[in-house]
Amino acid sequence: MHPAKEFFDTWADFYDTDQQAQDIGDVSFYVDIACEADGPVLEAGCGTGRIYLELLRAGVDADGFDISESMLAVLEAKAAEEGLSPSVWEDDMTEFDPRREYDLVIIPFRTFLHNTTLASQRAALRNIYDALAPGGQLVLNAFVPAFDRICETYGEPETTTTTRDDEEFVVTDLTVIEDEPEQIIRVERTVERDGDIVREGIFRLSLITKNEFELLFEVTGWSEWTCYGGFDWDPLEDGSHEMVWVVEK
Repeated sequence: MHPAKEFFDTWADFYDTDQQAQDIGDVSFYVDIACEADGPVLEAGCGTGRIYLELLRAGVDADGFDISESMLAVLEAKAAEEGLSPSVWEDDMTEFDPRREYDLVIIPFRTFLHNTTLASQRAALRNIYDALAPGGQLVLNAFVPAFDRICETYGEPETTTTTRDDEEFVVTDLTVIEDEPEQIIRVERTVERDGDIVREGIFRLSLITKNEFELLFEVTGWSEWTCYGGFDWDPLEDGSHEMVWVVEK
């Protein structure tokens, strides 16, 4: 079982509400790329459909999978309300069996970082490579592990406020470095309503630098790759918050 599955199974019915406070501006970016694809598109880690359902609305021929059956149940319920027909299934990117050959695979919202070992990172990239047609692309994003942010915010609770059904919820994240040699962080997330904790969970992410991504692409057989500093195709430079990778088979 993937180590993040328990968190997302627990979080599924609150995930969309939580996302209101975590918008990173990536939806139109991924929809535009998918609309330009010459063949089917696969989203690895499609969750509750934040991006996947937008692909269907845009007429993209898209499949998706996620480690959490509970997240997929939310996606399918939302799709049914709109008369959409999703093609999604429960799976793990480190061992999934592709339903067909894809022109594009996307991994939005830093989902790749939930693979916290070299073995799982390599396995995921090799599986995705095998799922792509010749000349196909992988596009993913991950946050830049900036030392100033790590020093200033890790170990300190970060709080945001969101609403659902006219009720206000306070979401608190406490991020700490759990394993310094392996560069793995642990995020403890809680949700409060009127001072009472109504949801809590823990997940872990790997801090992966630009050079480490490039080594991963090299050892898993990709032909070339380009890294951008955000969803506007800006160059990656000091001060960039997001690494956006376009990787060619």
